[in-house]
Amino acid sequence: MRTHIVWDWNGTLFHDMEAVLAASNAAFATIGVGPMSLQEYREQYEIPIPRFYQRLLGREPSAEEWLKLDDAFHARYRELSAACGLTEGARELMDGWRAAGHSQSLLSMYVHDKLVPLVDTFGLTGYFLRVDGRSGPAGGQKAEHLVRHLAALGEQVDPARTVLIGDAADDALAALAAGAHAVLYTGGSHARAKLEPVGVPVVDSLAEAVELAARMVG
Repeated sequence: MRTHIVWDWNGTLFHDMEAVLAASNAAFATIGVGPMSLQEYREQYEIPIPRFYQRLLGREPSAEEWLKLDDAFHARYRELSAACGLTEGARELMDGWRAAGHSQSLLSMYVHDKLVPLVDTFGLTGYFLRVDGRSGPAGGQKAEHLVRHLAALGEQVDPARTVLIGDAADDALAALAAGAHAVLYTGGSHARAKLEPVGVPVVDSLAEAVELAARMVG
């Protein structure tokens, strides 16, 4: 059976960390937290996101604060993300993976109704068996979404021959919970030091990630 890749979007296929950082700093300002550098953000960021804000504040954000954080982040992100592009070499890697007879899908915690047209804007929809974004409230973890994603793909994929490629520790935890494999990429939201303790391969390029995916279950 062919090997299947589940791609993450933000910080993996979509090179948007500058927009994410600026949007996060806009959100921090609503709760009196000063701006971070990209390195500081990568060292401190964690999922679920409410836990990230809780550590920054020293307490759990109130419902009102959470709404302000979420609104400020998405307002600034919408302004900046239009200028972002795909990670270097991503399209060529997806072309090569498809040409080798393998399959791929996309799973993101970005809002589904915004994700789908964005993916289509880049002409990528046809690469994927399925594209799923988040349909519920923000702040959750990826494991339950991955389980539903793989279930929806049905007999087209085997979780044991599936590799999730993402940029966050949560991606790997989701894959392990779903009986799949994972490779983590350091070009997104997490520093290498935050990724390595999860115990899955950590790489510095998507090319390395795809090469590993082929070897892991090949």
